[in-house]
Order: sequence, then structure tokens, then C-alpha cells
Amino acid sequence: MNEIQPVQTTEIQRLVVDAIDYARQSRAPATLKAYQSDWSLFEKFCVSHGLGALPAESSTVALFITKLAETHRPSSIQRKLAAISVAHKTAGVPSPIAAEIVHSTMAGVRRAKGMSRTQKSPIRARHFREGLSLMRSDMKGVRDTAIILVSYAGALRRSEVTGLDLSDLTFSPEGVVLMLSRSKTDQEGSGVKVAIKAGNRADTCPVRALRNWISAAELSEGALFRPITRGGRLGMTRLSDQTVCAIFKEFALLLGLDPKDYGGHSGRAGVITDGFAASVAQAVIAKHSRHKSNAISDYLREATLFDQNLSGLVGL
Repeated sequence: MNEIQPVQTTEIQRLVVDAIDYARQSRAPATLKAYQSDWSLFEKFCVSHGLGALPAESSTVALFITKLAETHRPSSIQRKLAAISVAHKTAGVPSPIAAEIVHSTMAGVRRAKGMSRTQKSPIRARHFREGLSLMRSDMKGVRDTAIILVSYAGALRRSEVTGLDLSDLTFSPEGVVLMLSRSKTDQEGSGVKVAIKAGNRADTCPVRALRNWISAAELSEGALFRPITRGGRLGMTRLSDQTVCAIFKEFALLLGLDPKDYGGHSGRAGVITDGFAASVAQAVIAKHSRHKSNAISDYLREATLFDQNLSGLVGL
């Protein structure tokens, strides 16, 4: 009896596997996770109504939009449409998103519900002077202080905070340089350097806070920010972005603010807002915050709401 020979992987098969893997890496892990969740929601909708999901009819997508509009903001619906489009393109079939019925349905939702974004409130420099003295003095307090100050000073997104390794830090007499190996505006992963200057005050200096954390945690390699157990033991895994959000909410609570208005974006929003309030040039702010769109102008409006305000100039 002839033995069955194992199938040998051909060069083409190997290249196909590699191509799929590269295509997957073209998007950030958080984006892929969000797309997978959105696609799962669309599939469940189609199954429950006896409709095809892949390929989907444009009328099916329009019905999905209408259903989502009952509970979701337009921006959230738009992301789910992106997930549907990516799923179709990946499968090699035409995307139904470009159809007129989808565009007109989405336009109607925007008109009816508006496109105002619910940004998290900024944690600003004055908050540090008011609240850092109220922080815990144990290892968790030292870590959280470093996260809050570095997030602010570096205009970091929460994914950038959690992605930092100790090897990404280079200290100098002027401060510290962070190497962001991958960020929202650097999807190719070439790396972005962010310089943080040492502060003028010991209690609000982000570089000092960072050194304090590294020393307290006795870090020598690996993830910079890590979980801490209830018993005060340092974990070995990387901190989650949900924990970063929780840290800012806890800090807001110390300040007597409503924690639901604050999150992992609050430090980044704070330094940009403070920059505009101090009349720092927009180009300087955008360079530091790595903005590549006009979205940064939203912070300018926030920082200057009461500057040359009409209601204050009419003699009330």
C-alpha cells in the first residue's frame, strides 16, 4: 500500500498566507477589533431578518442604518459602514456602501440627528496644580501620576500610552524623548519621536513623574505601564486602554468633577486646549500632537470661547 504523502506548501500558497497577514497588519489592532465587532453586529441583523450579509444588497445596508439610527450616533453608524465595506472588499466582492440608497439614507440620518461629536473634557494644567497632591502615595498613585502627566505633556492617545516600552524612552538633560512605534497617524510603523521637556515645578514635572514610576516599579525592560494588583504587586502584562480611561476618571473625581465627562483622551485634549489658550501657534501644536487634519481647530474654538465674546461686549 502506498503511503499518503503530506501535501507540500507551495511558494504561491506561502505568499498568499503572507499577503493576508500583511493586509491584516495594514490596520491598527484596535481598528481591526472594532471592525470585527461591527461586522458581527451586521451579520446578526441579517440573520434575524433573513437577509444576506456577504454579499449584501444595498437595500439591506439601508435597513441596517435605519435600525442603528434608533440608538446610535451618525459617527458610530459610519464606522460600521466602513466595516461592511472592508469585509466585502476583503472577500473580493463589490461593496454595497457606494450605492445611492445607502448615501441618501445616511445623509438623512445625519440631517435628523446631527453630527455633533461628544468629545471628552480636557484635563488642563490648572487641574494638576489642584489635584496631584490628592493622589495616592503608593505604587498605584506613582504610576497614575506618571500616566496623567505624560499623557498630557506628550499629547498622547491612550493606545500610545499603553504601547510604550521602557526601551522607547531616551532621557536627556532637557527632558525625555518617547519613540511611538505605531500611532494613529503613523500606521506604517516607521516611528514618531515625541519630546517632553522637564517641567518648572517638581510636583507637575512629567519627566520627574516618569522617573519616579520607573524607580518605584524597578523596571528594567518591557512594557512601561503595567497593572498593579490589590496587594500592590506589579503585573507583567501591558496596561489596557480601559485602565487609562479609569485613571483619568478617578483623577476627575478627586477634583470634584463628573467622571463621565473625562477619559483617556482628556490629557491630550488638555495640552492642546492649553496651547491655544496660551496663544501657541497652531503649527507648533499640530506638530506636537501629530494632527494631520483640520480636527485640531475644534480645540481652538474650545479654548477661545470667551475671547472677544459678543455677549460680554454688549454691556449686559
